[in-house]
Amino acid sequence: MPTFANLGLPRAVVDVLAGNGIDTPFPIQAATLPDSLAGRDVLGRGRTGSGKTYAFLLPMVTRLTTSPTKRLPGRPRALILAPTRELVAQIEASLAPLAVATNLRSVVVFGGVGHQPQIDKLRAGVDIVIACPGRLEDHVQSGHADLSAVEITVLDEADHMADLGFLPPVKRLLDKTPRDGQRMLFSATLDRGVDVLVKRYLTDPVEHSVDSEQSPVTDMEHHVLHVEKSSRINVLADLAASPGRTIVFARTKYGAKNLARQLNSRGVSAVELHGNLSQNARTRNLAAFSEGSASVLVATDIAARGIHVDEVSLVVHADPPVEHKAYLHRSGRTARAGNEGTVVTLMLDEQVSDVRQLTRKAGVKPTITRFSGPSHPVLHEIAPGERTFGKPIVPAAAAPSRPAPAKPAQSRRRRSNNRRRRPANA
Repeated sequence: MPTFANLGLPRAVVDVLAGNGIDTPFPIQAATLPDSLAGRDVLGRGRTGSGKTYAFLLPMVTRLTTSPTKRLPGRPRALILAPTRELVAQIEASLAPLAVATNLRSVVVFGGVGHQPQIDKLRAGVDIVIACPGRLEDHVQSGHADLSAVEITVLDEADHMADLGFLPPVKRLLDKTPRDGQRMLFSATLDRGVDVLVKRYLTDPVEHSVDSEQSPVTDMEHHVLHVEKSSRINVLADLAASPGRTIVFARTKYGAKNLARQLNSRGVSAVELHGNLSQNARTRNLAAFSEGSASVLVATDIAARGIHVDEVSLVVHADPPVEHKAYLHRSGRTARAGNEGTVVTLMLDEQVSDVRQLTRKAGVKPTITRFSGPSHPVLHEIAPGERTFGKPIVPAAAAPSRPAPAKPAQSRRRRSNNRRRRPANA
């Protein structure tokens, strides 16, 4: 088994890894590093949690550390594109100690926060940009970011970045990077969508796959609970109140918000994660789940894309996903780092055919249990342990704000008159 030292990584990088207790490469790292360190274009497939982040950060840091090029204002030397703010933040957290040890600078770029701090960092000069496509394109169009000096480009969660909503801005950004630069795509699944990017942007790529598309989802315990619509939330609350961390997936932003509210009203501490939240709220809620002050995270697919939280014992598809790739991705939030995990899909009468097709395409054979009413012995078999229900919880964001004091009628009239007198081109 190769070590990081004999793969040719700089001593400063090896020391950082050793200081974090990381001495031996994960399979995806051992497979891809010889090629990526040699400057080859790489297409790597491995599930989230398989070590993909270091598989592209280590060769990127090594290349930038040994490159003769210099850091210039507004002209980053490396680019990492990822689909969600949470994933961008996690990549930055993994990069931070490596960047400190090698004197590299980075900036995270995503929406939901102010433009100016990002612009200031870009102007000051950074080596690495870690970005969501939309906000980075804003900076490129306004002239604050120039991608013509990028030596190495990474697309993380490439299967999702190839989806229709992301693909146009991703292609426009990649078109602005040098054609002869090194490019790496990493993904949990490889499909025709990813092929579009591979054929256009990678040159003679080396492909490495370290596990099958379904692994390790096929090794988890899968259950389908055929429930009545009226008892769905009570079944969900029973599972969510069991010991350990639970991630609940909803299909829509409204559905995630509504389920979190209903769980909290039953005394189950739940936080929501979806695109309608401000960035501060998303960061705060994910931290509450990671640190344990909330035992349940209710999320949409996009918001949970690529997030890594240890020791999630249960994943519940409150709304079955539309496609099997989403089922595999959602389910992969549990059974990580050698831990066991359980996946539960709640199925209504009208969803029977869809769920049957979904699980078949995902390559899993779930245990199906049909019951009427809110309770069944199988719930304790699926999620053993005492249920914990506290007092109803009102999220802080839902607390009513104090109304602003009314303005005197006279001042309101004066302002209104001023508006009427203001010229049209003022």
